[in-house]
Amino acid sequence: MYKNLMDRACLAAVHPPSRPALRLLCVLPVLAIWLLALLTPGQARAAPPLKIGFVYVTPVTDAGWVHQHELGRQAVQAALGDKVETHFVENVAEGPDAERVIRDMARQGYGLIFTPSFGYMEPTLKVARDFPDVKFESVTGYKTAPNVAVANARYYEGRYLAGVAAGRMTKTHQAGYVAGFPIPEVLQGINAFALGMRSVDPQAQVRVVWLDEWFNPPRERDAAMSLMDQGVDVLAFHTGSSAVMAAAQARGKLAVAYHSDMRQVAPDAQVLAVQHLWGDYYTRRARAVLDGTWKSESVWGGVNDGMIRVGEFGTKVPAAVRDEVLARQHDMAQGRLHPFRAVAGDIRDNAGKVRIARGQALDDGQILTMDWLVEGVQGRVR
Repeated sequence: MYKNLMDRACLAAVHPPSRPALRLLCVLPVLAIWLLALLTPGQARAAPPLKIGFVYVTPVTDAGWVHQHELGRQAVQAALGDKVETHFVENVAEGPDAERVIRDMARQGYGLIFTPSFGYMEPTLKVARDFPDVKFESVTGYKTAPNVAVANARYYEGRYLAGVAAGRMTKTHQAGYVAGFPIPEVLQGINAFALGMRSVDPQAQVRVVWLDEWFNPPRERDAAMSLMDQGVDVLAFHTGSSAVMAAAQARGKLAVAYHSDMRQVAPDAQVLAVQHLWGDYYTRRARAVLDGTWKSESVWGGVNDGMIRVGEFGTKVPAAVRDEVLARQHDMAQGRLHPFRAVAGDIRDNAGKVRIARGQALDDGQILTMDWLVEGVQGRVR
Protein backbone atom coordinates (compact mmCIF):
# COMPACT_ATOMS: atom_id res chain seq x y z
CA MET A 1 0.00 0.00 0.00
CA TYR A 2 2.83 2.37 0.99
CA LYS A 3 4.70 1.59 -2.22
CA ASN A 4 1.63 2.28 -4.34
CA LEU A 5 1.03 5.55 -2.52
CA MET A 6 4.64 6.62 -3.11
CA ASP A 7 4.47 5.65 -6.78
CA ARG A 8 1.26 7.64 -7.32
CA ALA A 9 2.66 10.61 -5.42
CA CYS A 10 5.82 10.64 -7.49
CA LEU A 11 3.85 10.28 -10.71
CA ALA A 12 1.76 13.26 -9.73
CA ALA A 13 4.83 15.20 -8.74
CA VAL A 14 6.26 15.11 -12.24
CA HIS A 15 3.04 16.24 -13.94
CA PRO A 16 2.05 19.84 -13.27
CA PRO A 17 0.11 21.20 -11.65
CA SER A 18 1.16 18.89 -8.74
CA ARG A 19 1.33 20.27 -5.24
CA PRO A 20 4.78 21.08 -3.75
CA ALA A 21 4.12 18.74 -0.80
CA LEU A 22 3.73 15.74 -3.10
CA ARG A 23 6.83 16.70 -5.02
CA LEU A 24 8.76 16.85 -1.73
CA LEU A 25 7.35 13.46 -0.70
CA CYS A 26 8.86 11.94 -3.79
CA VAL A 27 12.22 13.65 -3.55
CA LEU A 28 12.94 12.98 0.14
CA PRO A 29 13.69 9.21 -0.26
CA VAL A 30 16.11 9.99 -3.06
CA LEU A 31 17.90 12.57 -0.90
CA ALA A 32 18.09 10.06 1.95
CA ILE A 33 19.72 7.50 -0.33
CA TRP A 34 22.27 10.09 -1.47
CA LEU A 35 23.08 11.04 2.12
CA LEU A 36 23.51 7.40 3.12
CA ALA A 37 25.81 6.85 0.18
CA LEU A 38 27.97 9.77 1.32
CA LEU A 39 28.05 8.93 5.03
CA THR A 40 28.08 5.14 5.15
CA PRO A 41 31.63 4.45 3.85
CA GLY A 42 33.29 6.52 6.55
CA GLN A 43 31.09 5.14 9.28
CA ALA A 44 31.20 1.52 8.20
CA ARG A 45 34.96 1.33 8.07
CA ALA A 46 36.39 0.80 11.55
CA ALA A 47 39.43 2.88 12.49
CA PRO A 48 42.63 1.00 11.65
CA PRO A 49 44.31 -0.55 14.69
CA LEU A 50 47.12 1.32 16.37
CA LYS A 51 50.36 -0.43 15.45
CA ILE A 52 52.58 -0.79 18.49
CA GLY A 53 56.18 -1.93 18.26
CA PHE A 54 58.48 -3.38 20.92
CA VAL A 55 62.25 -3.65 20.48
CA TYR A 56 64.01 -6.25 22.65
CA VAL A 57 67.71 -6.28 23.45
CA THR A 58 67.95 -10.07 23.88
CA PRO A 59 66.03 -13.07 22.56
CA VAL A 60 62.65 -13.72 24.14
CA THR A 61 63.24 -16.36 26.80
CA ASP A 62 61.15 -18.00 29.51
CA ALA A 63 62.32 -15.55 32.17
CA GLY A 64 64.32 -12.36 32.54
CA TRP A 65 64.23 -8.72 31.46
CA VAL A 66 62.85 -9.24 27.97
CA HIS A 67 60.40 -11.88 29.18
CA GLN A 68 58.77 -9.33 31.49
CA HIS A 69 58.40 -6.80 28.67
CA GLU A 70 56.96 -9.49 26.44
CA LEU A 71 54.37 -10.17 29.13
CA GLY A 72 53.64 -6.44 29.04
CA ARG A 73 53.11 -6.56 25.27
CA GLN A 74 50.76 -9.51 25.65
CA ALA A 75 48.83 -7.62 28.33
CA VAL A 76 48.33 -4.67 25.94
CA GLN A 77 47.02 -6.95 23.19
CA ALA A 78 44.68 -8.74 25.59
CA ALA A 79 43.34 -5.53 27.10
CA LEU A 80 42.81 -3.56 23.88
CA GLY A 81 41.96 -6.31 21.42
CA ASP A 82 41.41 -5.27 17.82
CA LYS A 83 42.09 -1.63 18.64
CA VAL A 84 45.80 -2.43 18.53
CA GLU A 85 48.22 -4.56 16.58
CA THR A 86 51.39 -5.36 18.50
CA HIS A 87 54.68 -6.75 17.20
CA PHE A 88 58.20 -7.16 18.51
CA VAL A 89 61.71 -7.53 17.16
CA GLU A 90 64.06 -9.47 19.44
CA ASN A 91 67.81 -9.67 19.98
CA VAL A 92 68.52 -6.14 18.72
CA ALA A 93 71.95 -4.84 19.70
CA GLU A 94 72.20 -1.38 21.19
CA GLY A 95 73.58 1.23 18.79
CA PRO A 96 73.24 1.29 14.98
CA ASP A 97 71.18 -1.91 14.84
CA ALA A 98 68.67 -0.44 17.27
CA GLU A 99 68.36 2.75 15.24
CA ARG A 100 67.74 0.75 12.07
CA VAL A 101 65.00 -1.37 13.64
CA ILE A 102 63.29 1.59 15.32
CA ARG A 103 63.42 3.60 12.09
CA ASP A 104 61.97 0.68 10.11
CA MET A 105 59.05 0.49 12.52
CA ALA A 106 58.38 4.21 12.19
CA ARG A 107 58.44 3.95 8.40
CA GLN A 108 56.02 1.03 8.49
CA GLY A 109 53.35 3.09 10.22
CA TYR A 110 53.81 2.18 13.85
CA GLY A 111 52.17 4.87 15.97
CA LEU A 112 53.71 3.87 19.30
CA ILE A 113 57.13 2.28 19.82
CA PHE A 114 58.52 0.98 23.12
CA THR A 115 62.31 0.68 23.39
CA PRO A 116 63.11 -1.02 26.74
CA SER A 117 66.87 -0.88 27.08
CA PHE A 118 69.15 1.89 28.36
CA GLY A 119 71.33 1.74 25.23
CA TYR A 120 68.28 2.39 23.04
CA MET A 121 67.84 5.91 24.42
CA GLU A 122 69.97 7.81 21.90
CA PRO A 123 68.78 5.82 18.84
CA THR A 124 65.19 6.42 19.95
CA LEU A 125 65.74 10.17 20.24
CA LYS A 126 67.45 10.27 16.85
CA VAL A 127 64.59 8.48 15.07
CA ALA A 128 61.96 10.48 16.95
CA ARG A 129 63.28 13.74 15.48
CA ASP A 130 62.54 12.43 11.99
CA PHE A 131 59.07 11.09 12.86
CA PRO A 132 57.33 13.74 14.97
CA ASP A 133 53.90 12.08 14.63
CA VAL A 134 55.08 8.78 16.12
CA LYS A 135 55.06 8.35 19.92
CA PHE A 136 58.09 6.72 21.54
CA GLU A 137 58.58 5.30 25.04
CA SER A 138 62.21 5.05 26.12
CA VAL A 139 62.13 2.56 28.99
CA THR A 140 65.11 3.03 31.35
CA GLY A 141 66.15 6.12 29.40
CA TYR A 142 66.16 9.59 30.96
CA LYS A 143 66.03 12.02 28.02
CA THR A 144 62.64 13.19 26.79
CA ALA A 145 61.42 15.01 23.66
CA PRO A 146 57.95 16.22 22.56
CA ASN A 147 57.22 12.74 21.19
CA VAL A 148 59.48 10.73 23.52
CA ALA A 149 58.43 9.76 27.04
CA VAL A 150 60.64 7.93 29.52
CA ALA A 151 59.73 5.33 32.11
CA ASN A 152 61.64 3.30 34.61
CA ALA A 153 61.03 1.36 37.79
CA ARG A 154 62.56 1.76 41.22
CA TYR A 155 64.33 -1.57 41.02
CA TYR A 156 66.35 -0.68 44.08
CA GLU A 157 63.24 -1.03 46.24
CA GLY A 158 62.94 -4.70 45.34
CA ARG A 159 66.70 -5.11 45.77
CA TYR A 160 66.56 -3.83 49.34
CA LEU A 161 63.81 -6.32 50.20
CA ALA A 162 65.77 -9.13 48.55
CA GLY A 163 68.78 -8.09 50.64
CA VAL A 164 66.74 -8.53 53.80
CA ALA A 165 65.91 -12.10 52.75
CA ALA A 166 69.52 -12.79 51.74
CA GLY A 167 70.80 -11.46 55.06
CA ARG A 168 68.50 -13.85 56.91
CA MET A 169 69.46 -16.83 54.74
CA THR A 170 73.25 -16.53 54.43
CA LYS A 171 75.47 -18.66 56.62
CA THR A 172 78.81 -17.26 55.42
CA HIS A 173 77.78 -13.56 55.58
CA GLN A 174 78.96 -13.39 51.96
CA ALA A 175 76.78 -12.57 48.97
CA GLY A 176 77.82 -12.32 45.33
CA TYR A 177 76.50 -9.93 42.70
CA VAL A 178 76.94 -10.46 38.94
CA ALA A 179 76.42 -7.09 37.28
CA GLY A 180 76.21 -5.82 33.72
CA PHE A 181 77.44 -2.21 33.58
CA PRO A 182 78.29 0.29 36.37
CA ILE A 183 75.46 2.69 35.49
CA PRO A 184 73.40 4.40 38.24
CA GLU A 185 70.52 1.93 37.95
CA VAL A 186 72.84 -0.99 38.66
CA LEU A 187 74.71 0.82 41.44
CA GLN A 188 71.39 1.65 43.10
CA GLY A 189 70.51 -2.03 43.11
CA ILE A 190 73.84 -3.20 44.51
CA ASN A 191 73.78 -0.57 47.26
CA ALA A 192 70.17 -1.22 48.22
CA PHE A 193 70.81 -4.98 48.31
CA ALA A 194 73.81 -4.48 50.60
CA LEU A 195 71.87 -2.11 52.87
CA GLY A 196 69.01 -4.59 53.09
CA MET A 197 71.41 -7.41 54.01
CA ARG A 198 73.25 -5.36 56.59
CA SER A 199 70.00 -4.19 58.18
CA VAL A 200 69.62 -7.77 59.50
CA ASP A 201 73.24 -9.01 59.28
CA PRO A 202 75.73 -6.20 60.02
CA GLN A 203 78.63 -8.49 59.07
CA ALA A 204 77.35 -9.04 55.53
CA GLN A 205 79.64 -8.37 52.59
CA VAL A 206 78.70 -8.24 48.90
CA ARG A 207 81.26 -9.19 46.24
CA VAL A 208 80.67 -7.68 42.77
CA VAL A 209 81.78 -9.01 39.38
CA TRP A 210 81.31 -6.70 36.38
CA LEU A 211 80.63 -8.23 32.96
CA ASP A 212 80.26 -5.10 30.79
CA GLU A 213 77.40 -6.71 28.91
CA TRP A 214 73.78 -7.45 29.68
CA PHE A 215 73.31 -10.89 28.19
CA ASN A 216 75.93 -13.60 27.97
CA PRO A 217 74.74 -16.74 29.76
CA PRO A 218 78.11 -18.58 29.72
CA ARG A 219 79.92 -15.58 31.24
CA GLU A 220 77.13 -15.02 33.75
CA ARG A 221 77.45 -18.63 34.85
CA ASP A 222 81.25 -18.43 35.07
CA ALA A 223 81.04 -15.28 37.21
CA ALA A 224 78.58 -16.98 39.56
CA MET A 225 80.81 -20.04 39.87
CA SER A 226 83.81 -17.84 40.64
CA LEU A 227 81.90 -16.02 43.38
CA MET A 228 80.77 -19.28 44.97
CA ASP A 229 84.39 -20.47 44.91
CA GLN A 230 85.17 -17.43 47.09
CA GLY A 231 82.75 -18.49 49.81
CA VAL A 232 79.57 -16.79 48.63
CA ASP A 233 76.41 -18.71 49.51
CA VAL A 234 73.77 -16.26 48.21
CA LEU A 235 73.84 -14.72 44.74
CA ALA A 236 72.13 -11.77 43.08
CA PHE A 237 72.56 -10.46 39.55
CA HIS A 238 71.73 -7.65 37.14
CA THR A 239 71.99 -9.40 33.78
CA GLY A 240 69.51 -10.71 31.26
CA SER A 241 69.40 -14.49 31.62
CA SER A 242 68.73 -17.07 34.32
CA ALA A 243 72.29 -18.45 34.19
CA VAL A 244 73.17 -17.28 37.70
CA MET A 245 70.11 -19.05 39.08
CA ALA A 246 71.04 -22.25 37.28
CA ALA A 247 74.59 -22.04 38.64
CA ALA A 248 73.33 -21.67 42.20
CA GLN A 249 71.01 -24.63 41.69
CA ALA A 250 73.88 -26.76 40.42
CA ARG A 251 76.09 -25.91 43.40
CA GLY A 252 73.43 -26.17 46.10
CA LYS A 253 73.57 -22.46 46.93
CA LEU A 254 70.89 -19.75 47.05
CA ALA A 255 70.07 -16.95 44.63
CA VAL A 256 67.66 -14.05 44.18
CA ALA A 257 65.74 -14.15 40.91
CA TYR A 258 65.64 -10.87 39.03
CA HIS A 259 63.05 -9.59 36.56
CA SER A 260 61.00 -12.81 36.72
CA ASP A 261 60.11 -15.80 38.82
CA MET A 262 62.83 -18.36 37.98
CA ARG A 263 61.82 -21.36 40.02
CA GLN A 264 61.55 -23.38 36.82
CA VAL A 265 65.36 -23.32 36.50
CA ALA A 266 66.24 -23.07 40.19
CA PRO A 267 63.49 -24.75 42.24
CA ASP A 268 65.75 -25.30 45.24
CA ALA A 269 68.00 -22.25 44.91
CA GLN A 270 65.48 -19.43 44.59
CA VAL A 271 65.12 -17.29 47.70
CA LEU A 272 62.54 -14.98 46.15
CA ALA A 273 61.97 -13.09 42.92
CA VAL A 274 62.19 -9.36 42.33
CA GLN A 275 59.65 -8.89 39.55
CA HIS A 276 59.08 -6.01 37.18
CA LEU A 277 55.48 -5.56 36.03
CA TRP A 278 54.95 -3.57 32.82
CA GLY A 279 51.49 -4.56 31.60
CA ASP A 280 49.50 -1.83 33.34
CA TYR A 281 51.89 0.93 32.30
CA TYR A 282 52.09 -0.19 28.68
CA THR A 283 48.32 -0.52 28.42
CA ARG A 284 47.74 2.91 29.93
CA ARG A 285 50.13 4.52 27.48
CA ALA A 286 48.57 2.74 24.50
CA ARG A 287 45.11 3.92 25.59
CA ALA A 288 46.43 7.46 25.79
CA VAL A 289 47.54 7.30 22.16
CA LEU A 290 44.17 5.89 21.12
CA ASP A 291 42.17 8.60 22.87
CA GLY A 292 44.52 11.44 21.96
CA THR A 293 45.72 12.24 25.49
CA TRP A 294 49.29 10.91 25.20
CA LYS A 295 51.97 13.38 26.22
CA SER A 296 55.65 13.18 26.93
CA GLU A 297 56.32 12.50 30.59
CA SER A 298 58.82 10.91 32.93
CA VAL A 299 57.61 8.04 35.13
CA TRP A 300 59.62 6.37 37.88
CA GLY A 301 57.38 3.86 39.60
CA GLY A 302 58.06 1.46 42.41
CA VAL A 303 56.37 -0.84 44.90
CA ASN A 304 53.63 1.69 45.59
CA ASP A 305 52.82 1.93 41.87
CA GLY A 306 52.69 -1.80 41.27
CA MET A 307 55.74 -1.76 38.99
CA ILE A 308 57.99 -3.65 41.42
CA ARG A 309 57.06 -6.60 43.61
CA VAL A 310 58.87 -9.31 45.53
CA GLY A 311 57.39 -12.73 46.08
CA GLU A 312 57.58 -16.31 44.80
CA PHE A 313 59.62 -17.40 47.81
CA GLY A 314 61.53 -20.65 47.60
CA THR A 315 60.74 -23.69 49.69
CA LYS A 316 63.86 -23.22 51.83
CA VAL A 317 62.76 -19.78 53.05
CA PRO A 318 61.21 -19.96 56.54
CA ALA A 319 57.76 -18.45 57.05
CA ALA A 320 59.21 -15.91 59.47
CA VAL A 321 61.54 -14.56 56.76
CA ARG A 322 58.70 -14.39 54.23
CA ASP A 323 56.53 -12.50 56.70
CA GLU A 324 59.34 -10.07 57.54
CA VAL A 325 60.07 -9.28 53.89
CA LEU A 326 56.40 -8.84 52.99
CA ALA A 327 55.89 -6.59 56.03
CA ARG A 328 58.75 -4.41 54.88
CA GLN A 329 57.31 -4.36 51.38
CA HIS A 330 54.04 -3.08 52.85
CA ASP A 331 55.93 -0.41 54.81
CA MET A 332 57.68 0.63 51.62
CA ALA A 333 54.39 0.91 49.74
CA GLN A 334 53.07 3.11 52.55
CA GLY A 335 56.12 5.37 52.44
CA ARG A 336 57.40 4.31 55.85
CA LEU A 337 60.55 2.61 54.53
CA HIS A 338 63.09 4.29 52.25
CA PRO A 339 66.13 2.18 51.27
CA PHE A 340 68.37 5.24 51.12
CA ARG A 341 67.42 6.84 54.42
CA ALA A 342 70.03 6.74 57.20
CA VAL A 343 68.12 5.69 60.31
CA ALA A 344 70.57 4.11 62.74
CA GLY A 345 73.63 6.13 61.73
CA ASP A 346 75.52 7.65 58.81
CA ILE A 347 75.63 5.67 55.58
CA ARG A 348 79.14 5.63 54.12
CA ASP A 349 80.57 4.47 50.84
CA ASN A 350 83.13 1.66 50.72
CA ALA A 351 85.94 4.21 50.87
CA GLY A 352 84.68 5.59 54.19
CA LYS A 353 83.07 8.82 52.95
CA VAL A 354 79.74 9.80 54.50
CA ARG A 355 77.14 9.72 51.73
CA ILE A 356 73.94 9.98 53.78
CA ALA A 357 74.02 11.63 57.20
CA ARG A 358 71.98 10.13 60.00
CA GLY A 359 68.34 11.16 59.74
CA GLN A 360 68.69 12.18 56.09
CA ALA A 361 67.60 10.49 52.86
CA LEU A 362 68.71 10.77 49.25
CA ASP A 363 66.34 12.59 46.94
CA ASP A 364 65.46 11.31 43.47
CA GLY A 365 68.13 13.41 41.80
CA GLN A 366 70.85 11.96 44.02
CA ILE A 367 69.62 8.42 43.49
CA LEU A 368 69.44 8.86 39.71
CA THR A 369 73.06 10.04 39.56
CA MET A 370 74.49 7.51 42.01
CA ASP A 371 78.15 6.77 41.24
CA TRP A 372 79.43 5.11 44.41
CA LEU A 373 79.27 1.79 46.26
CA VAL A 374 78.11 1.52 49.83
CA GLU A 375 80.12 0.22 52.79
CA GLY A 376 80.10 -3.56 52.79
CA VAL A 377 80.42 -3.88 49.00
CA GLN A 378 83.71 -5.31 47.79
CA GLY A 379 84.30 -3.80 44.38
CA ARG A 380 84.70 -0.49 42.68
CA VAL A 381 82.94 1.64 40.08
CA ARG A 382 84.85 1.42 36.81
